[in-house]
Amino acid sequence: MNTYDLSRKFWDFSFNNPHKVKPSHTAIYFFAIEHCNRLGWKKIFGFPTSMVMEATGIKSYSSYKKYFDDLAEWGFIEVKEYSKNQYSSNVIALAFNDKAHDKALDKALIKHVTKQSESTIQSISSINKQRTINNKQGKKFIPPTINDVKTYCLERKNSVDAVKFINHYQSNGWMVGKNKMKDWKAAVRTWEGNSYSKPQTTSNPTYEKL
Repeated sequence: MNTYDLSRKFWDFSFNNPHKVKPSHTAIYFFAIEHCNRLGWKKIFGFPTSMVMEATGIKSYSSYKKYFDDLAEWGFIEVKEYSKNQYSSNVIALAFNDKAHDKALDKALIKHVTKQSESTIQSISSINKQRTINNKQGKKFIPPTINDVKTYCLERKNSVDAVKFINHYQSNGWMVGKNKMKDWKAAVRTWEGNSYSKPQTTSNPTYEKL
């Protein structure tokens, strides 16, 4: 007899009979195991009613007696001698309950772990899917500086006025029509040759800070 075996039998029974087992049943039975252990695993021992009620927090003697009798009926406690009242001891022995299906709890735990694993995989998949969507949306638009525009215009050898370009789009919130600008270089190319352009020297350009 040991705590593990007694505990395993109780939880097998509890799992198969959730409509029967209450927290007070559990408290009384496991206090009985603890008390027996402290007495050196005596086969038969006194189980003082008042002490058990105080340890388990059960206030009503009639409620305690009902829970105690249930444990005896279910085969977890073998009563050798009943107490005469709440101030005397029952004399009991701990017994193994072989009525519970010991495989049911194992199957339930395996099923729970499997579901939890599937849920975790689905959660990770959802995160990866969201990251993929965000990547497809492209990088966030970063407005260029005057120097950025000047350098690009010099590369293209156009006459776009970088200052006017920056001032124009800063004033309208970097909008192109009704849409937010996505590619400022494309906008520069659109400006090539329009009325916003002006001749721009390629020698020793003076860069202005925005």
